[in-house]
Amino acid sequence: MSTNEVKSMNTLDWFRDDGDKKLVVGVAGIILAASFLFIRSPVTEPATTVIPQATATYDYDPCCGYPCLNQGVCMTWPGNNYTCDCTGTGHYGIHCEIPTWSAWLVKKIKPDPESLHNFLTSYGWLWAILNRIPFIHDKLMAYVYLSRGDMVDSPPTFESDHSYITLNAYFNESYYARALPPVPEHCPTPLGDKGYKDYPDVDELIKKVFMRREFIPEPHGTNVLFQYYAQHFTHQFFRTDYKKGPQLTKGTGGVDVSNIYGLTETDRQALRSRVNGKLRTQVINGEEFPPYLKDVPGYSMDYPANVPIPETGKFALGHPFFALLPGLFAFSTIWVREHNRICDELLKVHPDWSDERLYHTARLIVVGEVIKITIEDYVQHLSQYKLRLTFEPELTHGTRFQYHNRIHAEFNHLYHWHPLIPDALEVNGTSYAIMDMAYSTAPIFKHGLDEFIHSMVKSRAGALTNRNHANVLYPILKKVIENGRLLRFQSVNNYRRRFGMKPFTSFEDMTGEKEVAAVLEELYGDIEAVEYYIGLLAERPGPSITPLTMVNIGGPWSVKGLLANPICSPKYWKPSTFGGEVGFNIIQTASVEKLFCYNMKSQCQDIAFKVPAGTP
Repeated sequence: MSTNEVKSMNTLDWFRDDGDKKLVVGVAGIILAASFLFIRSPVTEPATTVIPQATATYDYDPCCGYPCLNQGVCMTWPGNNYTCDCTGTGHYGIHCEIPTWSAWLVKKIKPDPESLHNFLTSYGWLWAILNRIPFIHDKLMAYVYLSRGDMVDSPPTFESDHSYITLNAYFNESYYARALPPVPEHCPTPLGDKGYKDYPDVDELIKKVFMRREFIPEPHGTNVLFQYYAQHFTHQFFRTDYKKGPQLTKGTGGVDVSNIYGLTETDRQALRSRVNGKLRTQVINGEEFPPYLKDVPGYSMDYPANVPIPETGKFALGHPFFALLPGLFAFSTIWVREHNRICDELLKVHPDWSDERLYHTARLIVVGEVIKITIEDYVQHLSQYKLRLTFEPELTHGTRFQYHNRIHAEFNHLYHWHPLIPDALEVNGTSYAIMDMAYSTAPIFKHGLDEFIHSMVKSRAGALTNRNHANVLYPILKKVIENGRLLRFQSVNNYRRRFGMKPFTSFEDMTGEKEVAAVLEELYGDIEAVEYYIGLLAERPGPSITPLTMVNIGGPWSVKGLLANPICSPKYWKPSTFGGEVGFNIIQTASVEKLFCYNMKSQCQDIAFKVPAGTP
């Protein structure tokens, strides 16, 4: 469809109400955006490299007020003056406030994130049509991949120990990357120059804004299987080195499936059986499970010293704390079984392959399965998009997409989704409180793995909103907030600006109601002073599982982290990488339902990230 045709659609007299007009505008925006996928107009900026100096003087670092707009960079000069470097922003002026013609045009054409998100989560009848037209669906998926990927700086620009660009941000991979630099030191207030001189008392903040009064179920029917998948999936790359500081990580740049295979080569070698490429397992009650820790010499797990755990309750898993919660242990068991099942399938067509090749090829296939399930099942449910999300890495081949990724501190911080955790989980008539399941896999062996999995499927997760944190998770939440302060994250409004969203204009604009808004206003004094994580959880509910800001900030990191995986690149993404068509087909047909059904002893039922229909 041409641009002229799209424009003419707005004049058709059969669009009689505002809803239809908004729909057409949304469609036009999507199609226009897709048409620009492979053609990017160069940004024209004034030829001069001299940036006018701001005339006002301050008795503190003037960059604390974030005077530079549109991602301009503030630089201080003697006398507490500052300049704004507008290079590459598509803007100019003292504060980078004036757009170039191309930047102005893009802003006029491109739909704002909230409108686009509402369009993607509405009009099911329209998406049912578009999802069935291959060339349109491919263009839309390519737009999702590329537009999200473009929002993540590559190479990374900041890390947490400096508020300016350093080579450490790129070369020192022990740092989490940062989308925005830390708040400058010695500012008048913790968030710059807005709000009170000190942060709100963390205990008062938690009690008034976060603690659960009564359990609020997730309104889209999200279940506990989803909650545990989120935790199991993200902890392969969220591996904060707390002994050294919350700005540092022991992990790599994305989906490395180290949560299944181990983080280091030493760990990975220890978990291998050395037979037909398979991982170590043992048989308990007629079923295959990961090995006991005592049976893997030299391997270590994070079992608390002050909690008595029998040797038959300690297992060797890819992640050091995944045996501490039965839901994580269940996912670990399923993935170990899946790896070994894949080895059996490969051995059928490659009986001459060595243990080494079978192992590494199965691991490549598992990476592909993880990415496909994450996009097509997990993110599909999380976003509630009517656009059918698909894993098609070939759509990025030959484009500007970059196959490199670094995990960001803000992404790690955003992903503390403890409101999803219910107060208890009922398994075959027995109710287990959160702490009943801590440091123990006993519920799985008492009731059976299959029964425990079905209990996760049938149990509702909590709503990801304020005043819905379980009380027993108080210490964890407190540590999250304190770490955010140590890392000097900028305000939630600055992150909204960074990711193309309009800033909140008031506390009620953020929360969508009056009571919590009044509490937050009393605690912070200024909407520009609301902390990053606080604002993410306090935001009014939207059409997705998470509030809107969380979707639009987390989405780019998620897409970039998934699609930047080496298996998605042109040299990797071919059948021969995965043992031929047999392995390639395992990836291309993977789903969360198949993952469990292939690896459960009894017949699986209703495996999905949503409670079955009719569940109370």
